[in-house]
Amino acid sequence: MPSQQSVLVLFAHPALEKSRVNACLAESACDVGGVTFHDLYEAYPEFDIDIQREQQLLTTHSTIVLQHPMSWYSTPALVKQWQDLVLEHGWAYGSRGTALVGKRCLSVISTGGREDTYRHDGPRGDSMTDLLSPLRKTFELCGMDYLPPFVVHGTHGMSAARLDAHARDYRKVLEALRDDSLNLTRARQYPRLNWRLDEILSSPS
Repeated sequence: MPSQQSVLVLFAHPALEKSRVNACLAESACDVGGVTFHDLYEAYPEFDIDIQREQQLLTTHSTIVLQHPMSWYSTPALVKQWQDLVLEHGWAYGSRGTALVGKRCLSVISTGGREDTYRHDGPRGDSMTDLLSPLRKTFELCGMDYLPPFVVHGTHGMSAARLDAHARDYRKVLEALRDDSLNLTRARQYPRLNWRLDEILSSPS
């Protein structure tokens, strides 16, 4: 039997009542066994983050999933606030900041634009890998293993069937993270985790 990993989903959407895609993805994640779902905007509507609570959640989970929409090529504001306050020097990084070393981290991102928008030869000239570089650098500084992202592109006008398929894939990824059954070698060959998910969900190596 594969080993069990504890997974924490940090969910951040500033206007969830207006969201169709992230609401569906969040619903898919909420009832996965072994996964803790933590809605940051629900917990901290005034941005008054409980640092000790957040650090305790990070300490007690082996895999951290950060789910949010792409917001002006970055994260929603509360995610930045969370990073600034929770990832303290001497705790998360620095010579004595080893609390997160060895943990895995995954970004789950939604974008209104199509996938071909996020290419070096696309209209904006930057790939999703480029845009997520600040997050990757942040978590790597904390000694974490930053996995290729799970990205849902083209959310504007997405069909219900397509959205349901993404939600099912997201659930599969969370279950695989929990069961430590992702093929990480193959995953790192692709720009996003859900590029060729069937291959990545095969036996790990």
